[in-house]
Amino acid sequence: MLAFRKLPTRVLRLLPLMSMIALALLAAVLIPTLFRSENALQIRASRQGISLPDGFYVYQNLNAQGIQIKSITPEQNALVIRFDSVEQSDAAEKVLRKLLPYGFDIARQDNHASGSWINRISLRPQSVG
Repeated sequence: MLAFRKLPTRVLRLLPLMSMIALALLAAVLIPTLFRSENALQIRASRQGISLPDGFYVYQNLNAQGIQIKSITPEQNALVIRFDSVEQSDAAEKVLRKLLPYGFDIARQDNHASGSWINRISLRPQSVG
């Protein structure tokens, strides 16, 4: 508290305003990332014995149709394809439904990234006993 008393009066008057500006800037940066929806498709084999399609094969076919891909990655027994826009994701879904044979599930991937940290911090350890 003594350190604040040594500051000039003009600076002390500006502290609340500076704090509000800092909070507004922080909110402007964090809020869009919390509510961002990810444009991704997930390809899974619908039954055992079917292997996932090759990512390069999928990339070549979507690229030939003019669909821009952000990334293709294998994740938990699925092939996840990310796009920059919903339009690209919609177009890719139509192409993939025609391209891939029966036995594959093609679905939109839920955006767990934005809310998962909230779930993790809200989970309380369960007591044993």
